[in-house]
Amino acid sequence: MTTTTTTVSATEPIVLTTFEEAKEAYRAKDLRQSLYDEGEVIMADVLVNLHGDEHRARRRVENRLFRREVFEHYEREMFPEVVEKTLAPYLEAGKADLVHLGHMLLLNLSALTAGIDRPQGTPEETRRLYDYMMLFIEGATLAHSTGNKDEQRKKIYAGLLDWDKEFLTPSMNRRKELLERAKAGEDVEVPRDVLTVLLEHWDELNLTHEILRREVAFFLLAGAHTTATAFVRSIDHILNWLEEHPEDAELVRTDRLFVQRCIHETLRLNPSSPIGRRRALAPIKLRSGVEIPEGSIVILDLHKINRDQSVFGEDADQFNPRRPLPPGVAPFGLSFAAGMHVCIGQDLAAGVVPREGADLQGHLHGLLSVVVQRMIDAGVRRDPNDPPERDRNTLRPYWGRYPVLLGGAA
Repeated sequence: MTTTTTTVSATEPIVLTTFEEAKEAYRAKDLRQSLYDEGEVIMADVLVNLHGDEHRARRRVENRLFRREVFEHYEREMFPEVVEKTLAPYLEAGKADLVHLGHMLLLNLSALTAGIDRPQGTPEETRRLYDYMMLFIEGATLAHSTGNKDEQRKKIYAGLLDWDKEFLTPSMNRRKELLERAKAGEDVEVPRDVLTVLLEHWDELNLTHEILRREVAFFLLAGAHTTATAFVRSIDHILNWLEEHPEDAELVRTDRLFVQRCIHETLRLNPSSPIGRRRALAPIKLRSGVEIPEGSIVILDLHKINRDQSVFGEDADQFNPRRPLPPGVAPFGLSFAAGMHVCIGQDLAAGVVPREGADLQGHLHGLLSVVVQRMIDAGVRRDPNDPPERDRNTLRPYWGRYPVLLGGAA
């Protein structure tokens, strides 16, 4: 009797589609991030791409910023003012394109957290920063582009240098001066943002200006793009839900926890990246029996993983903010990853998941809840004469434009 052994080629991607396998893979120390291998112009050496000791050191430093008291400061004191200022012209016009508005809103908010100043405070200055951010997004998602990637890389790098000169270096110089004055004993207000934290720990992290440039650009694009995409999708799902469940209209207007659950359900169904991608640094065997040879690529199909019926129920493909969940399973599934590379801005974007019976006074709802609830308060609704369209310039399932009306009854 002979036995046959099936060997998986190290060049053939291994695709994981179950929740438990994906959770184990995310926690495997010998699986390295590989999602942004083609986006090195922006993504080389940034936090999400580091591994091992380098990742732990950078994460330890940046975690000092991403703490509850800082999130409370952002959510309760800084974000509402920025949201109102950004929304004002759209409210006056009574309409908006959610895609553009989402990027503009989240650009203004992520500039605060990344540490990018806009001393002129003019619409033209914001438009230039917006154009740079959209270019950085193009760089981070280059693997999914349908254009000429070599030409895109050249354009993105040139834009990165221009952004550095216009925005990053002046912001950096102002923070250096404030840190020096604070060190000398002056009573000065030092910003709480990524750029400041990196400057404070420059030597500890062995940073160069090029690494800092990419890291701050990454936080700017990540905070603006992924959250802006979730912003549009959340409103789309809520509008669909209200068409089917009009009895929840008052709940959506008055219950911020319900809106947060709608956002979590949106994130489960629509992770910012439809896949995770890892490269094996050593042979690995998962508890399910899946063997991963050294050097192989592992694809985590988050679209299927977050719709695993054994975890999320028979209606896992459907949007249901009242979905019951097993113990220990986050309502947004694995959209923020898990393990050492769990998204550092998870609580800032999506808020804290409320526990049964917890005291909700002081609860952090998250940035997405703040902006989505404000749009609901503004009576957001689809423009019946101008339907939304998908983005045709990428393979990712993004909206290209999403016209809405504002004001009046939602």
